[in-house]
Amino acid sequence: MLRFLGMASLGDLIDRAVPAQIRLSSPLNLPAPLSESDALARLRGVASKNQVFRSFIGMGYHGTVTPPVILRNILENPGWYTSYTPYQAEISQGRLEGLLNFQTMVCDLTGLEIANASLLDESTACAEAMMLCHRVKEGEAAGAAVPSRFFVAADCHPQNIDLVRTRSRALGFEVVVGDWKTFQPDRTFFGALIQYPSTDGSVSDFAAFAGSVKAAGMLLVVAADLLSLTLLKAPGEFGADVAVGSAQRFGVPLGYGGPHAAFFATRDAYKRQMPGRLVGVSKDSLGRPALRLS
Repeated sequence: MLRFLGMASLGDLIDRAVPAQIRLSSPLNLPAPLSESDALARLRGVASKNQVFRSFIGMGYHGTVTPPVILRNILENPGWYTSYTPYQAEISQGRLEGLLNFQTMVCDLTGLEIANASLLDESTACAEAMMLCHRVKEGEAAGAAVPSRFFVAADCHPQNIDLVRTRSRALGFEVVVGDWKTFQPDRTFFGALIQYPSTDGSVSDFAAFAGSVKAAGMLLVVAADLLSLTLLKAPGEFGADVAVGSAQRFGVPLGYGGPHAAFFATRDAYKRQMPGRLVGVSKDSLGRPALRLS
């Protein structure tokens, strides 16, 4: 390459390619190099100064334990990744199998027919659910006026309320935040969002509320704690049209607040309006089962 460019050395190429004003005129002031073992020992010494404190943030973020059997047999098992690079999801069958299992688990726990894999976080999923509700009502209106108000229960996590409000401003929606127990649904609203359990930890029976929301022609979004759904009634069973939340509760470390994968599940009738990616089961050219992004 140097011969083709008519240059004598790599230094000449750098002089021509990198502007002088952004280059240092003197060598970097770096300490003497270390061997690999010495560098690791130095890093361990620095890391040992960290102090780990208990987090009381709550509001959907909780300290977790990742079972060692999961770490050993899934996260540390190269068979799940295959020989392909991780971002080649279409041909990395192990990775797609993990995502398909995630989707299936979310469907089982939420009581809804279809789930994606996945979204950024619970707040983003709440905003996407609001948009899905509006798109569905827009399709049902067939050219007529579409409601532009969205109800959010005041006992939702504050970050969920804030992000829904931010997204609604750009879309021209009116977000009404209030007590779900006294809210009176009507045809000016296209959807409602509730938290299950609420941000203060209380668990409520939303069956009657879901019925009144449906009677007013609205769609119901439930932001749920996924781990709690192993014990609580599934949102789909009491009338939810969309269930969203964070998967952080299933052993993902807090990581200074994220990011954590969010789940998003809905009814089969609304699958064309669902954001995110889906892993589906198909067949390859030889007729064998194969997983794909669908």
